Amino acid sequence: MKWNNKKTLSAVLILLLCAVALVVVAGCGGSTTTTSQASTGSTGAAQPTGEPVVIGAIVSATGPTAALGEQERNVLQMMEQLINGKGGVLGRPLKIVIEDDKSDPKEAVTAANRLIDQEKVVAMIASTGSPSTLAVKEITATKGMPQMAMAAANDVTDKAPADWIWRTPPKDALAVSKALDYVTNNLKVKKIAVLHDENAFGSSGSAEIEKDAPGLGLEIVANESYKTNDTDLTAQLTKIKGASPEALIVWGTNPGPALAAKNMKQLGMTIPYIGSHGIANATFIKLAEDAAEGVVLPASKLLVPSSITNADQKKVTDDFIHEYEVQFGGAPNPFAGYAFEAVSLLVNAINTAGSTDAKAIQSALNSTQNFWMPDGAYNYSATNHDGLVAEDMIMVRIQGGTWVLAQ
Repeated sequence: MKWNNKKTLSAVLILLLCAVALVVVAGCGGSTTTTSQASTGSTGAAQPTGEPVVIGAIVSATGPTAALGEQERNVLQMMEQLINGKGGVLGRPLKIVIEDDKSDPKEAVTAANRLIDQEKVVAMIASTGSPSTLAVKEITATKGMPQMAMAAANDVTDKAPADWIWRTPPKDALAVSKALDYVTNNLKVKKIAVLHDENAFGSSGSAEIEKDAPGLGLEIVANESYKTNDTDLTAQLTKIKGASPEALIVWGTNPGPALAAKNMKQLGMTIPYIGSHGIANATFIKLAEDAAEGVVLPASKLLVPSSITNADQKKVTDDFIHEYEVQFGGAPNPFAGYAFEAVSLLVNAINTAGSTDAKAIQSALNSTQNFWMPDGAYNYSATNHDGLVAEDMIMVRIQGGTWVLAQ
C-alpha cells in the first residue's frame, strides 16, 4: 500500500502551522524526559482520548554528542505537543518518552530495555550517534520493534539484521559520494589524506572513502585515526603533513573535527579541509573558532534553506524552521531535522497502518513513497531503509561564521 503524499504532507504541515502557545520543558541530562501535553482547546481539533500511543526515544543530551542530541530532544518534545494539539495518533494521545544515553552505547542499551519493558513503547527513535544506534538496533531486531535511526554509519541499515530499522539522515555512503565528487570535480586534486574518529561513524566514513577514492582517480597518501575524546591531534596531522596531500578529509562529529581544524592552523597546514555531515552544526564553528573559516562539508539542505527548489520540500522546511524558532529562539540544525523526520515518518506509518502492531507499522514504512521532508523525498522499501539519495545533499562552505553554498 503506497501513501498519498499530498495527504500525508498536508497532515504534517497542519501540525506545524498550529497557532498554539506551547510550553516546552527541556529534560535534564542523564534522566528520562516525558513531555507534558499542552492545552490545545483553541485549535478546534478533537482532543485525543484513551490509552496513549507510547514511542520511546533515545538521544545524546549530554556527553560528546550533546550538540546534536540537544536539538533532537527539543524537536521530540515539540512534536508530541503539536501532534496532540491536532488529535493525537489514531485518536489517542501521543506520548514520547525520552532517555539520555550520555553519548554512551551502554547507557543506550539500558535505556532501550527500560523503554521496552517498563514504558511498553510501540516503536523506538534511536539514537543520536552511530555507536548507540547500532547497540539499540540489536535489541529492536530481536524484539521485532520498529526503530527510526538518526545516525549515519552505513552499518545502521547495510548490515543485517536490518528488517526493523529505518534511518532519516543521509548515510555515510551518500555523504562520502558528495564529498569525493567535490574533491574531484571542484578542487581537481589527486592526492588526499583522511583523518577519522575510531568510532562507528568515523570508521564507516573512512572505509567508504577507501573504497570509492581509487575509482575516482584519487590516491590516499595517509589515513590516520583518533579517539573521540582525544584532546590533541597534532601527532596524526604531522604524519599527514609529511605525506604531502593536496586536501584533507576529516570524518567525525565534534569535538574531534574542530580540534583538527585548530591543530591544522597551528601546524601551518593550508590545504583544503573537507568535513563530514557530522559537523553540520553551530558547535563546530564555535569550537573551531576562526579555524572553521573555509571548511567545506556535505550537508542537509536545511542548513541553507534557500537551496531548496521543490515547492513541497520548501513548504515543510520553512514551516518547521518557523515553528522551531518560535519555540526555542534559534534556527534548527540538520540533526533537529532528523528528529522531526523520524517522528513524522513514524506517526504517519502508524496512522496509515491504522494500528500500533509492529508488523503493520513495518509494512507501512516499507511502502513510504515520495514523502517530502526537509532532507528530501523519502522512498523506503523492503530492501531500502535509507530513503534518500546523494542528490538530496548539498556542499556548503563555512564563511563569515555561517554556511553558504560551496562553489
